[in-house]
Amino acid sequence: MNINLIGMRGVGKSNVARRLSVLTKRPVMSTDVLIEYESGMGLPQFVAARGWRAFRDLEFDIIARLAELDGLIVDCGGGALIDLDSAGDEIYSARKVQLLRDGGPIVYLAGDIPRLAAKTASDPTRPVIDPALSAEAIMRRREPFYVSAADWTIMVERDTRQQAAEAIAARYPE
Repeated sequence: MNINLIGMRGVGKSNVARRLSVLTKRPVMSTDVLIEYESGMGLPQFVAARGWRAFRDLEFDIIARLAELDGLIVDCGGGALIDLDSAGDEIYSARKVQLLRDGGPIVYLAGDIPRLAAKTASDPTRPVIDPALSAEAIMRRREPFYVSAADWTIMVERDTRQQAAEAIAARYPE
């Protein structure tokens, strides 16, 4: 069984994943890091060169491979629950959610959207999702996707990252 961490950009998934790894002795696999490794490019460079559809397709392939493994903490990128429709608009990715669910529980790390939007809006390490929309608008549009996919939600605004990791470790001890 894997433990899959989902949530918006900047919520602290990677931080919680590292802390959870120490507590559970499980290795962490980051979908974003694996995309960078496999593509040989940073995320913004990959999106600029190949586009969001290629990014989402590679992300699907990585999630499929991770779902076949056992005992991991999967640190999902902020858009891991996203696919693109034929017009290129973001839609809920039932196929990715099913792969994650097949691998283990999905834990949604939820945070304050205005704070997260302000924190991540000008981060050069994160590719621009839609230049016509604010980071906050994108996060609000995606929030129902996270809620729908989650087996469990932790409000990280209430807890420290360490407390969140401890709660996850207690809930999924195996």
